[in-house]
Amino acid sequence: MRRYVLLAALLIGSLAPSGLYAAGSAEGAATGRLKIALVVKNLGNSFFDAVRDGGVEAANEIGNVDVIYQGPSTPTAEGQIEIIDSLLAQKVNALAISADDVDALVPITKKAMKEGVKVISFDSAIAPSGRELHLAPSDDELIGRSQIQTIARMIGYRGEIAILSASSQATNQNVWIGWMKRELQDPKYSAMKLDAVVYGDDLSDESYRQAMGLFKSYPNLRGIVCPTTVGISATAKALEDTGLAGKIALTGLGLPSEMKQYIKDGTCTQMALWNPIDLGYTAVMIADDLIKGNIAEVAPGDVFEAGRMGVIRVGDGNVAVMSTPFVFDAGNIDKFASIY
Repeated sequence: MRRYVLLAALLIGSLAPSGLYAAGSAEGAATGRLKIALVVKNLGNSFFDAVRDGGVEAANEIGNVDVIYQGPSTPTAEGQIEIIDSLLAQKVNALAISADDVDALVPITKKAMKEGVKVISFDSAIAPSGRELHLAPSDDELIGRSQIQTIARMIGYRGEIAILSASSQATNQNVWIGWMKRELQDPKYSAMKLDAVVYGDDLSDESYRQAMGLFKSYPNLRGIVCPTTVGISATAKALEDTGLAGKIALTGLGLPSEMKQYIKDGTCTQMALWNPIDLGYTAVMIADDLIKGNIAEVAPGDVFEAGRMGVIRVGDGNVAVMSTPFVFDAGNIDKFASIY
């Protein structure tokens, strides 16, 4: 764990304002080093900064790979398309993308693949025609159902709840919400009601405003689920600012470093997340395998050797699952907040 802390500290200190981080990237083409671009939903997001750290760890372990880390300032497909076009001009060998829109990136990523660039998505998928593989951080059904199971325990399986998501186009969020709604159909949740699904666009200010709107619109609200790291921290702040902490239960997917104070003071007693460091690490390991032709054409049943993450198997739709979500509470939050 210490090496992750040290690595993160070194990276943060050396990250260029443009969003580019590549150990020796300037001379990459001249030295024959491979260039793998991590294209994230937006810069300034701690989750994706941790993804970058894992990607650089993998690149250093492989030994001949430079990582380029870029994303738009605000999470839009248009911003990602512009960045990807620029990366193609830089002759990157692979793109690993967390998509702001499932379909909008397909034309530009198809162009990339025609030019011989390996394309995978991670975290938030690109439609199958626009990528070779999608790396899911966990199983969509498990993520969605577990969010409802957690909030239900918190409120004693009784009362009104709401979901505060990222953008309405975020593919991963929408799939998880679909599974949440299916879980709610179980008779054991008959005394619970989903009042609303609102969207904070993965921006702190907008998520905060949406949370405040939920408090006003639904005075009997007993719980909120935020399957977004930005949304859960903004909602926790809104709960504390309005004196509703402890009165309205909160859970979701959050970064330990951002949620530590809220976990410890009881505003959010339990949340979950996969390790974004592992996610970036695994994405770069898979991209490197594809560049080197270790798997010529990805198909269900294929396996990737992903370093310390072990074997990653490809399933239906060329979707590979990294691991299951990890639950954080007051008993372990200090340990993980020091990592990411």
